Amino acid sequence: MSNNAFANKAFDQDITPAVRAWLAEQRAAGFGPDQLLKSLIDAGWNDAAARHLLAMPASTLAESAQVVEPDNLPYSLPVPWPAHAGERLALDAGDCHVNAITVLQDPPLLVLEGLLSREECQALIDAAVPRMSRSLTVDVKTGGEETNQARTSQGMFFERGESELISRIEARISALLGWPVQNGEGLQVLRYGPGAEYKPHYDYFDPAEPGTASILQRGGQRVATLVMYLNEPEAGGATVFPDVTLAVVPKCGNAVFFSYSQPHPVSRTLHGGAPVVSGDKWIATKWLREREFI
Repeated sequence: MSNNAFANKAFDQDITPAVRAWLAEQRAAGFGPDQLLKSLIDAGWNDAAARHLLAMPASTLAESAQVVEPDNLPYSLPVPWPAHAGERLALDAGDCHVNAITVLQDPPLLVLEGLLSREECQALIDAAVPRMSRSLTVDVKTGGEETNQARTSQGMFFERGESELISRIEARISALLGWPVQNGEGLQVLRYGPGAEYKPHYDYFDPAEPGTASILQRGGQRVATLVMYLNEPEAGGATVFPDVTLAVVPKCGNAVFFSYSQPHPVSRTLHGGAPVVSGDKWIATKWLREREFI
């Protein structure tokens, strides 16, 4: 492996331009090595790879973390966003009110309290258990699916509207976010056991990848993600956002929502599931598309 290749992939973890740009920003903001090391480890990096990244000189980071000129960015898409978010604590979700306990503008992100009841969370788990298998990710090279070593969970998908429970939750999400039910992918339930994780990644489909064109035929780009927590692991399992140094701790019935109007790292929506230390973590994920998902 050449020196350049090693600089971009150390210890089997990608050191992307977005990661380097994040590190440069954090250093400029005054965060020290110990704080940065903790942020990287919380985001799913192993200790050796994190220390290798932190050892990079500022000149190397500046050279590789080039900012894309605005004219070269993908065009912006409309995205979901709850009415009055950032203005009111309680948001209208149709059949209930949901509290927005954290609100960010860049990226557009909300931590929501009480989106699901404990009974609904348990019902989703019970319905999902018989259908669980190793989680797959979208293969952007072909448009199909693949096993990804960065994702070590088990999961399954519900068909949109396949039960009264699913229809009720989908209607609630639609009312809260102001986005049509038909523009949502099927609800995915995931289980992360001890040690399982999902390393930092983006949810949009990279326009530069060869398989993206076929993926977009089913409903256009993904424009938002809603992660709902169905239980509380004993330790670990936070949803981490390295670009904004945010960690959302799982709490049963709560959720984190974020949108991305441009399929590009400029969206600042790099996120991952930190390793579960003990217990199980159950989540339900809803991805929203720009058009009807078929």
